[in-house]
Amino acid sequence: MSLENIFGMAGGAMDAQSKRLALAVENIANSDVLAGDQASAYKAKRVNFATILQHQARDDRRETVGGIRINEIYDDNKVVPATYQPDNPLADEDGFVYPSNVDSMLEMVEITQASRAFESNIEAMNTAKQLASRTLEILRK
Repeated sequence: MSLENIFGMAGGAMDAQSKRLALAVENIANSDVLAGDQASAYKAKRVNFATILQHQARDDRRETVGGIRINEIYDDNKVVPATYQPDNPLADEDGFVYPSNVDSMLEMVEITQASRAFESNIEAMNTAKQLASRTLEILRK
């Protein structure tokens, strides 16, 4: 495996984890949003990753075989019970408002996992860079 592949895989993983982190932050920002009906209530965004296989790698996206990419961003369809707030201007005709389905603690776990995966990929890149530097030093002697 070449250093270019290592840097490509780690870079792609860092990009995917950055998007995962951004979605978690977006979810937290919308965690207190209320809506007048269940359909328009904010739904937490989730991400599915996929391994990039040989026949799927695209040069225009600078994808590396064996790396990862975001396969899908989807809405979490977990239902949260309506809250009775008849004085709220968003309340429906029965006096209910519908909160988002964002679980702030789950989002903090997502943020922690994404940041640790990002850091791990930085370490992989640094290790590959150090190995390449050591190899060059040996070849110069």
